[in-house]
Amino acid sequence: MLKKLKEKLHKEIPLTKYMQINPKKIKENKLITTAPIEPNINDKQTGFAGSLSTLVTISAWSACYLLVEEELGFKNTMIAVIKSDTSYRAPVTKELYCETTLPSKEDIERLKQKLDSKGSGSLRIKSQIIEEEKVCVDFEGIYVIKI
Repeated sequence: MLKKLKEKLHKEIPLTKYMQINPKKIKENKLITTAPIEPNINDKQTGFAGSLSTLVTISAWSACYLLVEEELGFKNTMIAVIKSDTSYRAPVTKELYCETTLPSKEDIERLKQKLDSKGSGSLRIKSQIIEEEKVCVDFEGIYVIKI
C-alpha cells in the first residue's frame, strides 16, 4: 500500500521524486513520511521552507488518499487541499520526518456518509515535522474529496 502510494506520488507529482519523499510506515494513528535533507536544503543549510511545506501538504494528502482509495474503496477520486495553515517553529537540520495524524473513526464515518450521499466531503488533517522530539513545523489543512 505505501509502496504503491510512493510510486503514485513520484509518477504523478514529479517534485516528490526530486525531494525523495518516502511514505515510510503507519504507526499507531500516524502516517510517517520522510525525505533526506540534502535535496531539500536552503542557503542556511537547514530545511527549505518550500520543501517543508510540500512535505506536510503531500503527507496530509496521502493520508486522505490512503483512507478514501485504499480503506473506503473509492477509486479515481479528486483530492485537493482547499485551505491550509503552516507554522514554522524551528529550523530542520536533519532528515525531514513528518507525522500526519490519521482521521478518527468518527471523521471517517462522517466522510463516508457524505461521499455516499453527496459525492463529496472534506477532512481536516494535521501534520508535523519533528526533529529530536521538537515540533519544527505545524500544519493543518482542509482537503476536499470528490468521487
